[in-house]
Amino acid sequence: MKKMYHLGNCTTCQAIIKKTGVDQKGFAMQDIKFEKITATQLDEMKKMAGSYESLFSRRAMKYKELGLKDKKLTEKDYRQFILDEYTFLKRPVTIINDKIFIGNDKKTVEAVKQAAK
Repeated sequence: MKKMYHLGNCTTCQAIIKKTGVDQKGFAMQDIKFEKITATQLDEMKKMAGSYESLFSRRAMKYKELGLKDKKLTEKDYRQFILDEYTFLKRPVTIINDKIFIGNDKKTVEAVKQAAK
């Protein structure tokens, strides 16, 4: 499977898509704002990533708005927040066969670029 979960209006996601060329290489592209992540999809990502926390974005504006930095969150909490609000998914999430790449740091983007060849 080759798939990227992204936000179409996110300039960082757009830059990564352009740099890696995944949209030109037969990847299924899911804009999570318009096509919500299903529980099954999220559970599959968790199996590959090891935890829901690793898929959770603390940069989301709602993270501060909801005062989550002051709360002790469980794996169940992380899962529910991601399912309830697409901005809590750390983006982009790219799946290439049995590997998952989460986020937008330089090493991750370069790894996606190499794996997508």
